[in-house]
Amino acid sequence: MELYIGGYAQGKLDYVLKKSGCGLDSVVDGALEDFADIGQGKEIINHFHEWFFLKLQQKEEPEKIIKQILSKRKDLIIISNEVGCGIVPMEETQREYRERLGRCLCDIAEKADRVERIISGLGQKIK
Repeated sequence: MELYIGGYAQGKLDYVLKKSGCGLDSVVDGALEDFADIGQGKEIINHFHEWFFLKLQQKEEPEKIIKQILSKRKDLIIISNEVGCGIVPMEETQREYRERLGRCLCDIAEKADRVERIISGLGQKIK
């Protein structure tokens, strides 16, 4: 499993597509679709942070869902925005989202074979 993180509009998906050699047909967009039953053909989960937020809004436990998915699919590539930087939101739901997503990404990073931060389309290897 691989994890790619970075700020908004930093070229994460383009970077991963070039690096992996995968095409857009290999991408599941977490902002548009649920990937809880992701098939073998899809390899890249983009906008993981948006899927995570949607699951929180639906009163589900995204941490448990992704843990189950990753126990079956160790070949996935996850792309997520970093949301913990900057001003702490005033809304409690936004603070909870940032905290839980951050912890979840830490768990994913710990288990990942590769972790990179993408800045201005350039990868910075973390692990």
